[in-house]
Amino acid sequence: MNTPLEGIKVVDFSRVLAGPLCGRTLQDLGAEVIKIEPPGVDVSRFAAPISPNGVSGYYAQQNAGKRNICIDLNRSEAREIAFDLCDKADILVENFRPGTLASFGLDYETLARRNPRLIYVAISGYGQGGPWRSRMAYAPTVQAEAGFTNHSLNHFGDNLQSSQTDALSHADVYAGLQATIAVLAALNQRQQTGRGQFIDVAMAATIMSINEHAHVDLNGLELNDEPAILGATDGSFFTGPGGEQLVTAISLVGSITFRFFITAMRRPDLAEDPRFSSAGARRENLEALKGIVQAWIYSFSNLAALDAQFDEAKIAIGEVRPLEAIADSEWADYWGATLSVDDRNGGEFRLPGRPWKFSDAELPMPAEPACQGEHNEQICAELGMDPARIDALQAAGALVGNNAARVIASVLGAGSK
Repeated sequence: MNTPLEGIKVVDFSRVLAGPLCGRTLQDLGAEVIKIEPPGVDVSRFAAPISPNGVSGYYAQQNAGKRNICIDLNRSEAREIAFDLCDKADILVENFRPGTLASFGLDYETLARRNPRLIYVAISGYGQGGPWRSRMAYAPTVQAEAGFTNHSLNHFGDNLQSSQTDALSHADVYAGLQATIAVLAALNQRQQTGRGQFIDVAMAATIMSINEHAHVDLNGLELNDEPAILGATDGSFFTGPGGEQLVTAISLVGSITFRFFITAMRRPDLAEDPRFSSAGARRENLEALKGIVQAWIYSFSNLAALDAQFDEAKIAIGEVRPLEAIADSEWADYWGATLSVDDRNGGEFRLPGRPWKFSDAELPMPAEPACQGEHNEQICAELGMDPARIDALQAAGALVGNNAARVIASVLGAGSK
């Protein structure tokens, strides 16, 4: 198969989200990924709903198709397995707290002496050095520290009955994607230099970098009554002619964007109405203005006709719908927006498809998600170990089987008593 990353080997030490997403993206592009899982289990296996075999949907979404070896790095024999895998790898991905892998002798300097072509990417909350390197880091806390949550709270303002954080783990997801971008750049540089390198990715720096309104806060700019151009809350939700919940991409308050609405409505007179003649006035009289727009929307017989008139005025609208609705749409069929993998329990997981299409490359479909330690023997055999050696490693506890299934079985068993 002609894949973009054909022949690239990845050793994935990561767990939960940021690192696994990086590894999964590299695999989606054709790399071979081996996930190294500790006996203590990647906790995403326990994400609800819990599967009795230790393969949750959450785990599958980030790890389907990766081969899995479970080793106890506290044992020297297991560390030798890790060294052997890294000696043959192009890329190492990890997202432990800084210094964790180094405590097992698996730091970049040591591994690079053995394999100078290795690209080693480490994702953490605040970077591998500096005063915050040892702090715990989860998406909600990093987003709070890095201005993301404050920006959201200010954005929604009085529309919020109480403070709340975001439902999705932006810091993890964006850090995983930025790590992937950096790895691909390092692969290109290695083509020229023959050398790998260490890549330090900080979730906090990532969240700052993807904030498209950061220039306002960092430079002390005052927007006054003018909202941000996109994503504003000022009148963005309406009800469509068929009862659909709609979102518009722009604000009724903004001086520029307001004119888009009056153009769509064929209502230039609204610009002369004292209630709506300035951003401040529109903000003060927003409910009245929204009522006028809503009444106009109800004058349409269907959503398609409304969308056409909004489109003519360069206003994008979108219907608020659950994910499964777009997944079952004609567009999703065209794009291949979902794919299915075996859930290892007699059914399937339906997962998001790939966000790219290549004109001269194929993208492999992921295999089923692996159980913990499922490929222990296979991977060790590929490293040149004979069956007697593999049995000895298992007996010594260096190689560990499906501990996740055992833990879940005990939890489910206790819950039924």
